[in-house]
Amino acid sequence: MATATVTASNTTADERLIMDLQRDHGPALLSFLRGLTHGDQQRAEDLVQETLVRAWQHPEAFDGPYESMRPWLFTVGRRLAIDARRCRLARPVEIGDGALATTPDPADLTEAAAASLDIRAAIGALNPGHRAVLERIYFQGLSVNEAAHSLGIPPGTVKSRSHYALRALAHSLPGY
Repeated sequence: MATATVTASNTTADERLIMDLQRDHGPALLSFLRGLTHGDQQRAEDLVQETLVRAWQHPEAFDGPYESMRPWLFTVGRRLAIDARRCRLARPVEIGDGALATTPDPADLTEAAAASLDIRAAIGALNPGHRAVLERIYFQGLSVNEAAHSLGIPPGTVKSRSHYALRALAHSLPGY
């Protein structure tokens, strides 16, 4: 694999201009962006490179009323850092292989069967009034009013019993 070296004789004016920008402002821009990225050297270097690409894409910036390109470069770099942070925050957090190793396999029915047995035992331990309300609301899909009519009790009693039944289940099934 051959490496390309850039010499002064075969560079264009644009390339020389970008190389001059890198030489004159690169270290200060890198230090500034490293601060914005909380010390992440790789991310700061990527932002410096993207800032210089933007300078190359917008040659009109060189004709601006500035004595130095540094304020323009710092503004572009800061905006790129903000955009990159917003993009990272919009994505879900990536997890490592360690978390995947402890996550149960959804195809493995052993965990589901064990959970089902635990839930059945906890529901069986409820008093009959609470169990009847949960069966109507959660297993038969009835509304509070329908469950109240079916059981012959007021809707407020259905709400109260479902609340206390769910609280009892939460205490007897702490891992769920």
